[in-house]
Amino acid sequence: MAGPSLFLLVFVAVLTWAVTRPAPSDEPYVVPVPTASAVTSIDPAGAAEALQQLVSAIGAGDRVAARALAGGEETTAARLADLVDVAEAARIDGLTLRYVDGDGALTADGTWAATVDATWAYAGFDPQPTSTEVSVRFAASQDGVFVAGWGGGGLRTPVWMSGPMQVSRSADLLVVAAADTDLAAYVRLAHSAVPTVSSVVTSWRPRLVVEVPVDGAALEAALGTEPGYYAQIAAVTGAGGTFVEGAPIHILVNTDVFAGLGRAGREVVLAHEATHVATAAPSSKAPTWLIEGFADYVALRTTRLQLTQTAGQVAEQLRVGGLPEALPASADFDTRGLHLGAVYEASWLACVVLAERAGPLRLSAFYDAVSTGDDLSKAIVRYFDWSHQDLISAWQDRLARLPR
Repeated sequence: MAGPSLFLLVFVAVLTWAVTRPAPSDEPYVVPVPTASAVTSIDPAGAAEALQQLVSAIGAGDRVAARALAGGEETTAARLADLVDVAEAARIDGLTLRYVDGDGALTADGTWAATVDATWAYAGFDPQPTSTEVSVRFAASQDGVFVAGWGGGGLRTPVWMSGPMQVSRSADLLVVAAADTDLAAYVRLAHSAVPTVSSVVTSWRPRLVVEVPVDGAALEAALGTEPGYYAQIAAVTGAGGTFVEGAPIHILVNTDVFAGLGRAGREVVLAHEATHVATAAPSSKAPTWLIEGFADYVALRTTRLQLTQTAGQVAEQLRVGGLPEALPASADFDTRGLHLGAVYEASWLACVVLAERAGPLRLSAFYDAVSTGDDLSKAIVRYFDWSHQDLISAWQDRLARLPR
């Protein structure tokens, strides 16, 4: 039988070890306890479970539960608590966080980065959810998987997920702004933009979401653009995730530029961007000169700014290069272009010429028609009884009469 022989073998081995081992020391033997660094593999299932626990904590407004998911790391715990606070104040709806894939190997400290698909909506404002991929860092330990970091990693970091935020919410306006910004000022500016836009875009039911990240870098992180892409832009209208037809359209402010504007300039910027929201500009089929020129026309229509202020940059360009032969092309709107301001002013004056020809409401109807796919030249004839060349000639004449 095999049983007794096996017992004898084990007994002899134990006896031999007992005889030959060194004499015991005065210190008791302690079995080593594995640490977090002993974890040798990424744990997608554990990370996915941590994300679901975070979604539950955010949905329940439970800051304590959210903080616990950081495993005691205070910086990340504070960030997760911020998510709970902002989600509650802004009424984040339909939040999902889905683990997609690891982004690199497990590091020596037992952490790894992963791509997470995030979906959410601002309840009462967004007609459908926004979706984007964010980077989340996880920590693997013998006790499970914790969240070790949030955002960055070359992926988008939505504004409401980017740090401490303050929120103002009313029936027709939601402002989500970084903790150190003047929330009340942004609320006032956004409210004042509504009648300015509605006086021309009469079909608009005012609903505005204004997001104010802490700085230009946070803006670019929210939109997924390379550093410096919006260095000249005071605000931009777009989606906080992948843009599809009907996606939520928000105003995002670049505080690095916006803070340097005077009151009138800030009012114009917010009204310009609100016009983009009112007309669903990100999905427009119109040429860029018309999209941007129309927004400036609406924003500047009642301003008291002098022409030397609203068209000073294009006037300077005319002194250098003379009259342009064609309306601005899409490539002229490169956000890093040396003469971007002049391009916007030239586009604005083209819309001014059209409004002088037939009135602001006719200009608005023309904009809508071209935005939805009507041929530009045919629409100019239909709405203004001009040819395309007639428009260019009238625009050139207006440029030539600018004070220089």
